[in-house]
Amino acid sequence: MSLRSLALLSLCVLLAACSKLNQENYSKLKTGMTKAEVESLLGSPTECSGALGVSSCTWGDEKTFISVQYAGDKVLMYAGQGLK
Repeated sequence: MSLRSLALLSLCVLLAACSKLNQENYSKLKTGMTKAEVESLLGSPTECSGALGVSSCTWGDEKTFISVQYAGDKVLMYAGQGLK
């Protein structure tokens, strides 16, 4: 294996290990947290939607995700799947 290939493989492993979508960060979520606190923990969401003061934001994809529902600016409930 060339040095370049080894460096690229190492970088990919490090990036995967640095994912904010993990069980440790999920366990830090609490009802009542603000959107800013959640985004500080998880980064920018993949998508958000909502109306009338209630919104839902998701980080990740169909297999691995964290979903957070807000009432106003505060976490109402949250769920996760595929977290390691």
